[in-house]
Amino acid sequence: MTRTVSVLLLLAAVGVVLTLMWLGWRRRGRKHDVPPLPPVGSGADVRLTADGRYFGSTVSGQWLDRVVARGLGTRSTAELVLHHRGVDVVRPTGSFCIPVAALRGARHEQGIAGKVVPPDGILVVTWQHGDLLLDSGFRLSRSAAHDDWITALDTLAKEHQA
Repeated sequence: MTRTVSVLLLLAAVGVVLTLMWLGWRRRGRKHDVPPLPPVGSGADVRLTADGRYFGSTVSGQWLDRVVARGLGTRSTAELVLHHRGVDVVRPTGSFCIPVAALRGARHEQGIAGKVVPPDGILVVTWQHGDLLLDSGFRLSRSAAHDDWITALDTLAKEHQA
């Protein structure tokens, strides 16, 4: 077999693998039927802000079942802004709001959406979106801020549900 034929076979195999990966990602996007995400609001009544990384959203309790619909599975840098309406997640890949009515709580975790960090290194926000209960994972620039966020989110969720 000549070198040219070997290279062409390798390129064809890579093309097939990439096509299958793309088809799998599209299938995963259709797996979770989620409604459009609420847009971020104005910067009024800001209670907390933090910079960090958004690791993605999963079906609650299933830390490997990433939800990729509506861009929820895309990792990126993020800024979190807590206000009376909920949490704005400002990302270059698509910002969205977690309304206060959708908040169910927050906690520490070691991993989410296939990303594992040292213990209690991820802030996980649990929220209801459509028919799905979601967990969205964040790693804040200052890990000490996780406790402040957990307290504030749990308080806000309890106030709204009462």
